[in-house]
Amino acid sequence: MKRIIFRVGAVAIAAIIATLMVLGLNRAGRTGKGPIENAMTYTGDAVTTFEHKIITEQREEKREDKLKWLAKYKTSTKELLRTEKILVGAYDNESDESFQGIVDLEDTLKTTFPLIHIYSAWGNKPNELFPEALVKSIVSLGSIPVITWEPWLNDFGEDEYPVGRKGDERNRNGMKDVAAGVYDKYIAAWARAAKRAGTPIMLRLGHEMNDGYRYPWGPQNNDTTEFIAAWQHVHKVFRAQGADNVLWIWGPHPAYPFAGFYPGDAYVDYVGVGSLNYGPIAAWSKWWSFREIFGNHYKALAVYNKPIIITEFGSLAVGGNRADWYKQALESIPVKYPLVKGLIFFHFSKDNTTTQQVLNWTIKNDRKVTQAIRGAMSTWK
Repeated sequence: MKRIIFRVGAVAIAAIIATLMVLGLNRAGRTGKGPIENAMTYTGDAVTTFEHKIITEQREEKREDKLKWLAKYKTSTKELLRTEKILVGAYDNESDESFQGIVDLEDTLKTTFPLIHIYSAWGNKPNELFPEALVKSIVSLGSIPVITWEPWLNDFGEDEYPVGRKGDERNRNGMKDVAAGVYDKYIAAWARAAKRAGTPIMLRLGHEMNDGYRYPWGPQNNDTTEFIAAWQHVHKVFRAQGADNVLWIWGPHPAYPFAGFYPGDAYVDYVGVGSLNYGPIAAWSKWWSFREIFGNHYKALAVYNKPIIITEFGSLAVGGNRADWYKQALESIPVKYPLVKGLIFFHFSKDNTTTQQVLNWTIKNDRKVTQAIRGAMSTWK
């Protein structure tokens, strides 16, 4: 408890100091370029640096010491492409404020995640630029960043990125505009920032592009050729900027036809799919086994002969025994699905992205589930 109180108080002090920095920078930079954007970056750096100093130094075993074995993967993207290990990670919806939730989940599972997953939307607002502070924090914790990069186009302004459509209408045939170079200024700046990060970054661009119901970069707005052209164009912009530290995750939804959306072997490093068991929470869902969600599609995914990463892995508690669900899934992966080289726990406590009700995917307080996960992962060689 004392440690928690110390941590909260210390971070609060850092936030106050950073806020004063913002006010000072804003006043001093009113005639300069982008003082608010710069100050916001400094604020994020101040808080996350202070936060991670606490996380890493107030522990008996330092996190980076536990991840010394990861060093060769952090210095070579080739090693990440031929890993024999299954690299495990997590996404936690509180990560924008603190990675303490990730560390707490690690403690519960008695492991240390080599991967940490975050989400980032396209746009020219300050919080839609390259997530530099979060990436720095992940690197300081000793892990490799995995970023889902979502090409929402409605936040771009018509003055700087003219397409003749405003707001949500920008998403209509938006991938065609991406391929035509309309957003190159934004993409190139993002790529340069990714290069400066000095770490491998696993980038999942425009995930579930074959689902016509959820995301605007899907087939309701773009045909397959437009998506492929956009993907290839973004990839080429990154290469032109020298961002060779980026590994590209192509992430279709396995429940819909996806072969026509494949950008080509030269443009894809990993195949990434989500495996989430919603249980009977909606008319369209039921209690699905991991074999039904992922295993039934494995052969079709294996055709590409790319390493596979399960980018969102989890089960809700309603409708079945989720401790058994995790146990069976994790025990089967190295035996039945050898191309799986990455797995990311979806630790989302307030998910309202799919249903009107708020869903809780967290597991750290479910003793039966965490024991099942530890037991299953202990069988991995």
